[in-house]
Amino acid sequence: MRKLLSAATIAAASLCSLPAQASDQADLVTVLTSEEPQTQLMSMVLTMQALKQGASTYVLLCGPGGDLALKDAPEAATAPQKSKGMSPQGLMQKIIASGGTVEVCAIYLPNKGTDASSLIDGVTVAKPPAMASRLLGEHTRILSF
Repeated sequence: MRKLLSAATIAAASLCSLPAQASDQADLVTVLTSEEPQTQLMSMVLTMQALKQGASTYVLLCGPGGDLALKDAPEAATAPQKSKGMSPQGLMQKIIASGGTVEVCAIYLPNKGTDASSLIDGVTVAKPPAMASRLLGEHTRILSF
């Protein structure tokens, strides 16, 4: 009887721990400020890989990095790069299509002299309180480029 009770206790404890494991999913916040195309592309490559591995991904574009989000982006943001022929903006759009979130920082558009109508589909303006919460999340990893 004691062995049966012990086995039942272990089984119940294991079942109770399952929801906690599901909430331990990692979040990745990628902060991109670089204007350098290879750096921009690598930030998107790593973000896409994290998304494919099950992480929730959020990209915050600031300063020159914000230019990736523009409908009229600089050529460096849209030009294909070796070895896969992908551009930073093109891979960013794949991240969005795959469920990743991409936002420009709240001060980017006003300082660029434009508004949200200049952004490509799927990119929104970050809300500082929400982004701060993401950055401070218990399971958040932050990449900064």
